[in-house]
Amino acid sequence: MTEAFDSPRTLAVRFTGSGSEYFRIWIVNLLLIVVTLGFYLPFAKVRRLRYFYGNTVVDDQPLAFHGQPWAMFRGHVLLLVLFGLYAVAGQVSPVAALVAFVILAAIWPALWRAGLAFRLANTSWRGLRFAFRGDLAGAYAALAPMGLGLALMLAGPVWLGTPNELEPTKVGSGVVAVFVGMAIMMLTLPWVLARIKRYQHDHYAWAGEQTRFAAGPGAFYGWALKLLGMATLAMVALGGAVAGVVFGGGQDAKGPWLIYGPVVLIFVFYGVMGLLLYPWGITRLQNLVWNATTSDQLRFDSRLALGATVRLHAVNVVLTLLTLGLYRPFAAVAMARLRLEAVTVQAQTDPATWQVGAGTAGADAAGEAAGDFFGFDLGL
Repeated sequence: MTEAFDSPRTLAVRFTGSGSEYFRIWIVNLLLIVVTLGFYLPFAKVRRLRYFYGNTVVDDQPLAFHGQPWAMFRGHVLLLVLFGLYAVAGQVSPVAALVAFVILAAIWPALWRAGLAFRLANTSWRGLRFAFRGDLAGAYAALAPMGLGLALMLAGPVWLGTPNELEPTKVGSGVVAVFVGMAIMMLTLPWVLARIKRYQHDHYAWAGEQTRFAAGPGAFYGWALKLLGMATLAMVALGGAVAGVVFGGGQDAKGPWLIYGPVVLIFVFYGVMGLLLYPWGITRLQNLVWNATTSDQLRFDSRLALGATVRLHAVNVVLTLLTLGLYRPFAAVAMARLRLEAVTVQAQTDPATWQVGAGTAGADAAGEAAGDFFGFDLGL
């Protein structure tokens, strides 16, 4: 039974963590990761997730993360082995590196799906576990458009051969293959991102509810084209400024500024790109994705403000640089609070009356079993 409201009820999201609390967790994690040469990383991740989830409060009820670090440790070791084998194959020959990469790419969608199942199956709200209901075929289909571009980018160096085997006829075709592969990757990236988000946001489940995703590839291409357009305008402005320094003012004006001016302008350019384009990208993407996510009883509304994100990001970057990185946990808490509290949830019925729906327990168990086997937590 669910209790219906006369009008949708707003479930506010709050983040109750503090920078000083998280700093103590962060500094201990960092020291143990260094001392253990990285093997403490999954244990550190569990501590971080438990802190951030436990301080994410929806309708006065916190989330909880139940993942066990040893399961994630097994996945961490497996990843190290896989990438280690790829690195060793690269030292043997380009062909061996290509074969190793193809094998890694072939199993990656399965590992990605296992990571999603693990994260959701080990997350709860109001005592009920979440679930991820995406199937294995969907994971492969979501990432499939990347295949052609990757294949051409990797086939180019293999076709070229070793430096001692280079042939003029092979150089041209190999370089063309690499550049064509890069072009395909760039052109299909928004489409792939749309497919990834659809696969994720079409399959989140909780208490019998399963989310749907309404945004299509066009919205993601619009987001990417705007981002590219702003970056292009910034590059044109940079080129004009550098040209003005180099060619303007006549011979009398040439001096230290002529030598160091372009370098200063380039640093300013990349600073502006990082301080403005990155906040714009994450702000617009968060609002796009969550405003297109609904279920039968729930609707998400994200109103992350660009101005607030730009200001906070700028402060975080400056203070992190000034403190040689020690401000990073404070920055993470501040950004989490801004982004989480920009989201609200509209509920048609009272979530307190919801029960585990048909099939939810089975999906949770399957997801948890996959998580126990692979131990991956690759993020949402």
